[in-house]
Amino acid sequence: MTIVQSISRRGFIVSGAAAIGGLSLGFRVPFAGEALAAEAVPEVNAWVVIRPDETVVIRIARSEMGQGTLTGLAQLVAEELGCDWSRVTTEYPTPGENVARDRIWGNFSTGGSRGIRESQDYVRKGGATAREMLVAAAAAEWQVPAADCSVDKGVISHAASGRSTTFGKVAAAAAQLTPPAEVRLKDPKDWTIAGKPLPRLDTADKLTGKQVYGADIVRPGMVNAAIKACPVFGGRVKSFDAAAVAGMPGVRQVVQVDDTAVAVVADTWWRAKTALDALPVVWDEGPNTGVSSASIAEMLTAGLDADDAFIGNQIGDARQAIAGAAKTVTGTYAFPYQNHATMEPMNATALWTPERCEVWCPTQNGEAALAVAAEAAELPVRQCDVYKLHLGGGFGRRGNFHDYVRQAVLIAKQLPGTPVKLLWSREEDMLHGAYHPTTQCKLTGVLDADGTLTALHMRISGQSILAAVRPEGMQNGMDPVVFQGLVGSGAEGVIGYTVANLLVDHAMRNPPVPPGFWRGVNLNQNAVYLECFVDELAHAAGQDPLAFRRKLMVNHPKHLAVLEAVAQGIGWGSPPPEGRHRGLAQIMGFGSYVAAAAEVSVTDGRLRIHRIVAATDPGHAVNPAQIERQVEGSFVYGLSACLYGECTVNGGRMEQENFDTYTVLRMDEMPAVETIIMPSGGFWGGVGEPTIAVAAPAVLNAIFAATGKRIRTLPLVNHDLKSA
Repeated sequence: MTIVQSISRRGFIVSGAAAIGGLSLGFRVPFAGEALAAEAVPEVNAWVVIRPDETVVIRIARSEMGQGTLTGLAQLVAEELGCDWSRVTTEYPTPGENVARDRIWGNFSTGGSRGIRESQDYVRKGGATAREMLVAAAAAEWQVPAADCSVDKGVISHAASGRSTTFGKVAAAAAQLTPPAEVRLKDPKDWTIAGKPLPRLDTADKLTGKQVYGADIVRPGMVNAAIKACPVFGGRVKSFDAAAVAGMPGVRQVVQVDDTAVAVVADTWWRAKTALDALPVVWDEGPNTGVSSASIAEMLTAGLDADDAFIGNQIGDARQAIAGAAKTVTGTYAFPYQNHATMEPMNATALWTPERCEVWCPTQNGEAALAVAAEAAELPVRQCDVYKLHLGGGFGRRGNFHDYVRQAVLIAKQLPGTPVKLLWSREEDMLHGAYHPTTQCKLTGVLDADGTLTALHMRISGQSILAAVRPEGMQNGMDPVVFQGLVGSGAEGVIGYTVANLLVDHAMRNPPVPPGFWRGVNLNQNAVYLECFVDELAHAAGQDPLAFRRKLMVNHPKHLAVLEAVAQGIGWGSPPPEGRHRGLAQIMGFGSYVAAAAEVSVTDGRLRIHRIVAATDPGHAVNPAQIERQVEGSFVYGLSACLYGECTVNGGRMEQENFDTYTVLRMDEMPAVETIIMPSGGFWGGVGEPTIAVAAPAVLNAIFAATGKRIRTLPLVNHDLKSA
């Protein structure tokens, strides 16, 4: 298949501030320990820091990896604080500080599009509490009721007396006051900072090169390390000849890391990498050398008709309805392994001594990185800390997996007192990922005489992420995450159709390839399975795909609203331009309702995606401009996966080692994306991941409209798209 596209745009802690000339204002989060309230001497550890020059530093616990969480959270705090946005800057607290202060900043984990939606309440309260304290300090100085004072852009005013002051001038006095037990948050309709399309706070440093990523870290006396682990999953180091490279330029040391990898330490990374490439290593490849994509597919196919399966959603009796049906429609789909392929490979810099361990690294979960560092360092957590940096891509790879942190610390332990920067090569990064799991899905539907769907059975066969990564999240042996977008209730993904007889189940099959959370997680393949098959059902019923869906969505108004929005936006129901064809898809996941309508053309097997209209209902829109960017970016990711994304296994290892064999979408292939943001209020949804899921099914359904070919396996590059 040839793919061608057009280019387009694309509680409360008070600081001893007088000593340092500023004030740190925060609050006691709901889950913080009682010890905080009893502290006699408040310390600098809070959400808001106000400097004498009126600069407002907002501390952000969640990680920034390009998704805009840092700016969005700062907007929420600043909104309640009532400060001057032009004076706002941000900084990360460390996870070590968070643990020492009884987790005053709460959860450091940034994944599942939860950065804002799961912390918005307590960070807003942090800003509101700070505002109340500052107003109370000014009111006490003027001897007027605090209720008679107002705040605007960091200025506190008392209209009756005509007096005013600034945050910086009353900060020290505010530090001495008792925080209010309760604060009232603003109604979103009154927002002036939150809810606005403000420029991101991290853009300028990225444009000028000032932003420091993990790969950029330089510490006094630092050395560099390159590492290589056995490329076969489950393999180990058998032997290596350190003497063969000991005399190479810049080489300091050759070390074994656990029993799986070997690293070379040198004065520069390139010298370390050069020596590592020359190092004779013998691997014990272990029991998985016979594993291949074909053997894994065979395992999953067997699960499609197996008796053992976990039930994720059940209404009525789908099996009986299908068994007694005069006519059924069936389809079997498959989704491949995919790599996170972050632009910045895994890296961490570690400094170890017998008394303390410090790590500088990009991480989606600072506390998890800290736990891994402490374990590897064999030191108590209180003697360790992690300094978070902006991530050059995360997508889930740097959330639950901190193998690179562990490796850096283990190497640093063999060079006490010397900072060691470990940087994985691209090949190492591609061969030792935590891959989007592979699954297959067999769908069977029953249509009555009126063409209405009366029964649906979705049998998913494939890997469980939780079984490998977080087994404590399993429910009586079942992985609930497998059913994302297909369940009957909950915030993570409710199915948008009402079917009288419904069965969604999972035959768990876990090959030895390590799975992981990959941006969009299971919503991605579940949207393909469900939305493409619903399209099949519509055509089998001889009905318009939108009209067919409408009948099933009467009880799902929010799902239907985003679908109707993209249908209107793409011009559904009116003829498309000559040679173009359209497809629809919708899903709910990560707390948000999303839909997409794609317009494509296929000429002599050459695909061109002209435009995509995307609608998102996240409940509340903290920064509409950033939501638009996230939607566009999610289509880059989703279309890359749809068109090219596949990791294949041969000999127990991945075959794709770099971007020459793992292709991603190019700029000139990106379609125009028209984003519709339609927050309906009353809930908080995510925006970084949901719309990825509707990219592929919308395009696949449009391809069927164009060619009459139903594509049930990805990526598209493996298919001939010439008309049937």
